[in-house]
Amino acid sequence: PTPSGLHCVIAPNMAKQIVALQAALEHMAGEFPGSFEGYALRVVESHQSTKADTSGTAKAISASLAKLNGDETFGTDSIEKVRLPEDQLAGGGPSHTGVSPVAEHALGGHAFHTYSLVSGDGNVEFQFRHNVQGRATYAEGTVDAAVFLASKAATASEQRVFSMIDVLRAGAM
Repeated sequence: PTPSGLHCVIAPNMAKQIVALQAALEHMAGEFPGSFEGYALRVVESHQSTKADTSGTAKAISASLAKLNGDETFGTDSIEKVRLPEDQLAGGGPSHTGVSPVAEHALGGHAFHTYSLVSGDGNVEFQFRHNVQGRATYAEGTVDAAVFLASKAATASEQRVFSMIDVLRAGAM
């Protein structure tokens, strides 16, 4: 815990469900490193065309998955970014290893991520996918974080920087 002189939540992602998935995969990678050795990792993320950088969530989740398959070379450059609206509308095609098609109304605000681990012979595939249209789920998580902080301030608890994991653990939902 970092003392801060105030109560605050700092998190790269405020969507509680995505934060929970990220934490679960991080735990799994710590407990079972190399359990997917020999599996190829593919990560595809789609965001509105105005997002220039690679998703922090995609970076974090792919780091956990790379620990599971033992791929020390998998990095940010390995994450496929989809930013062109025509590609977003089309989706990943019949293989289902790309991202799902984005609805036209969500082109201006969405986060579609697909994480695939495929065995060397191609006969086994594990996939994690989270698709968010709009920003409501992030707003809901932000409200929950504010309620969490209000309870911390009301009980005069330690002033420090909290994460969304702290919010989830407290059940402030």
